[in-house]
Amino acid sequence: MEDKNLQLVGHLEELRKRIVITLAAFLIFLIGGFVFVEPIYSWLIKDLDAKLAVLGPSDILWVYLMIAAVIALAATIPVAALQVWLFVAPALSEEERKVTLQFIPALFFLFLFGIAFGYLLLFPIVLGFLTSLSAGQFEMMFTADKYFRFMLNLTVPFGLLFEMPLVIMFLTRLGILNPYRLKKARKVAYFILVVVSVMITPPDFLSDILVIVPLFILYEISISLSTIVYKKKLAARPSSEKMVS
Repeated sequence: MEDKNLQLVGHLEELRKRIVITLAAFLIFLIGGFVFVEPIYSWLIKDLDAKLAVLGPSDILWVYLMIAAVIALAATIPVAALQVWLFVAPALSEEERKVTLQFIPALFFLFLFGIAFGYLLLFPIVLGFLTSLSAGQFEMMFTADKYFRFMLNLTVPFGLLFEMPLVIMFLTRLGILNPYRLKKARKVAYFILVVVSVMITPPDFLSDILVIVPLFILYEISISLSTIVYKKKLAARPSSEKMVS
């Protein structure tokens, strides 16, 4: 009993260490992102016809912090993934360690791809649609705070959600998930994805559809990738162990 308690304390200490390293990395990247935030801000608004307004001196600081936080989040993803891998690595076989370690760079690039998808495709469509509703009816003026909040609400969630296929592959490799469980949970998963899409998008039907459809596709891709990983894992087992979970 005492050995189990010591083991639990050791695991908790290790987990605390990994969390502290991840948070420290985020703070360092946040400072670094803030140093370079001004040219990034200028690049993000280069195609905007009108100048953004600020309602107070703190608005622009808050906008800069939001942009720097996204930069820090992107840079921290590989660090956080590595810390997770180091935490679970002792319980993995040598082959599983090598395979799962290869997921880390892909997590970073999938986050960037999701951000790019939201910024280059979804954001212009939704912004154009919403501004067209006010054409000839209202004088449109964007504040920097609301403009960037709107932009980040449509891009950052996609960066995180595009990680879904790789995370599911990782969990399948660890034996936590398998394609059969994912297929059984499809209805529940779709419902959760619909709720998430409604929460992160403006309250209009077009935005919801533009977000929901890619999320459903991502889930189906996740199932397909989980199936591939699961079959390879079964093939690597002795024949006596090849039982469907």
